[in-house]
Amino acid sequence: MDVPRKVPHSCRMQSLKGKSQDQRQLLSVVVDDDESVRESLPDLLREFGFAARAFSSAQEFLSSGCVDETSCLILDVAMPGMSGPELQQELKRRGKKIPIIFITGRRDETIRAQVLKQGAAGFLLKPFSDAALLAAINTACKPALQAN
Repeated sequence: MDVPRKVPHSCRMQSLKGKSQDQRQLLSVVVDDDESVRESLPDLLREFGFAARAFSSAQEFLSSGCVDETSCLILDVAMPGMSGPELQQELKRRGKKIPIIFITGRRDETIRAQVLKQGAAGFLLKPFSDAALLAAINTACKPALQAN
């Protein structure tokens, strides 16, 4: 893997009240039913300089109120209830253009091809390196960073 390029991890975003602009960190959200992933990945994301939140299911994420604030979604493929690809389709149906990096422990080229064709920004097999995750996030968030 190439060494990831240095990209700032913050961008100019409208404040939630819409009254002024301020400097905010990109919010990376982890949605995974595996508790160890939900505990470890947000810590790693914070070390990278990102704000981070974690949810145990697609439904929990959708009802959280932070969908509109999410800059990058790190999403497990296989979860009980709504799967990662189903969440990807639901976000698309709602008109939400959140860059998604899928993570999975299953080597399945059909799923990989499907989610990438549907617009996923990345696809990582567990276990993946810190550098691979950071590179995927930098690539996924690059348009948001360049726009600001």
